Amino acid sequence: MKKLATLAVCGGLLMASCGSDGESTDESPAVTEADTTDAPTTDAPADTTEAPATTVAEPTPDTTEGSADTTSAPETTAAAGDDDGVYWVPTEYETIQAAVDAAQPGELVMIEPGTYVEAVDVATDELTIRGVDRDTVVLDGQLQLDNGIRVLGADGVAVENLTTVNYTNNGLFWVSSEGYRASYITTYRTGDYGIYAFDSVKGQIEYSHTIGSRDAGIYIGQCYPCDAVITDVISSNNGLGYSGTNSGGNLLIVNSTWHNNRAGIVPNSGSYELCYPERETTIVGNLVYDNNQGDTPAIDTALLAQGNGILIAGGIGNVIERNRVDDHFRTGIGLVPYLEETPNDDLPTEDEWDMPCEQQKNEPINIPDGDLLWDSYDNVVVDNVVTNSGEADLALASAGGDISTFRNCFSGNEHTLTAPTDLETLAPCDGEGSGDWAAGDLAVARWLAEQADLPGEVPWQEAPLPELGEHENMPDAETAPPAPATDVPFTVDLDAITVPDLPNG
Repeated sequence: MKKLATLAVCGGLLMASCGSDGESTDESPAVTEADTTDAPTTDAPADTTEAPATTVAEPTPDTTEGSADTTSAPETTAAAGDDDGVYWVPTEYETIQAAVDAAQPGELVMIEPGTYVEAVDVATDELTIRGVDRDTVVLDGQLQLDNGIRVLGADGVAVENLTTVNYTNNGLFWVSSEGYRASYITTYRTGDYGIYAFDSVKGQIEYSHTIGSRDAGIYIGQCYPCDAVITDVISSNNGLGYSGTNSGGNLLIVNSTWHNNRAGIVPNSGSYELCYPERETTIVGNLVYDNNQGDTPAIDTALLAQGNGILIAGGIGNVIERNRVDDHFRTGIGLVPYLEETPNDDLPTEDEWDMPCEQQKNEPINIPDGDLLWDSYDNVVVDNVVTNSGEADLALASAGGDISTFRNCFSGNEHTLTAPTDLETLAPCDGEGSGDWAAGDLAVARWLAEQADLPGEVPWQEAPLPELGEHENMPDAETAPPAPATDVPFTVDLDAITVPDLPNG
């Protein structure tokens, strides 16, 4: 089997999102002072699950580099936050980067309202980086800087209560971290991901809204077991709402809303990242609707996957339960193959599916002569409400494999159409199946031929996006103590989760 430490270009029948090894293609420019004169203060109501309007009205900070308010406090040469462990920006430190560099593990960087033209790198463990107000603390990449906040191998870093806009790569990015948390975050218009955790474990992403990411609003990749929770988030107007390559193992996606993306929740396998296959992701209690948005930014994966609600591409042993999925022109919930061109390794054998990532990375590789077909096995699809799907509410497909042998099961779902026909009789979760697997099968390879007739990519810098609006603020943000990501994720009571309602009933 395994393993190659470099990443290759991905391609195939359902091409999967290409993650990063944490190295940007561009060096981050030096940080500048914060503009503390522009941002208004607001009382922010909670996020809404209503589909946002498509009127473009993004933040318009001064785009002149170094245009900060010259009346703000000069950068402190002494460690101003040492006495109380709180480092105020810009009152004590002109820039977020300066405060982050000065802070010690367990301390708090507190950011006052303003627009900060910075790309912040974090290498100190157990920092808490927090905005005083979610909507008016804005990190702006001005379509030039790479990442809003990038955590490089530091453990236990939490980022809270702020907004990132206009970054060429990612809004927030953790790489090779143990312990991470994103809470009350808004990301807007990014060239790759809104919130991105790569090769990282023990994470929690919550109460956040990701808008206008070219690849995916939220991405967790290359981890097993991931030990992570995504909860109470909204992901809209992205290429994919969620993407996760080769991730899983106590990875929960719960109680969240995914709408008006090209496609909704799309985990996948592929040897272009390590720790394959994708497996054991639990998707419960989500509202997934209207993921047919043809004017979002999008990479090739999203263009091919568009029109699907929850789409597992070559994934293993996932649980999809008690979700409401509505209005997709292809499938509501689909288990499909991923055809990988020019793979970096051969398919893992079944006895290797539960190998921990850290062990798997050190296994030898065996590059095959041709392409790989990653089929979806052992997935459980139960008690979902799936409506208004164009091709099938529930679907199972391959590109030449015998889907009757893949051990996927479907039971208790409210639905109308399935592919193959009568899928819950063919593959029930509570008994032996019967019927004709060839009747009404989904010819998923047809999606490739149809792609040219669907809306193409819109440049991420120009795609029409809804107004940022107002978002729920972190309670007691200005007075709460530091809260590093040292005890995450929290335990989720999955049994207590019910099927959510559609907006307006």
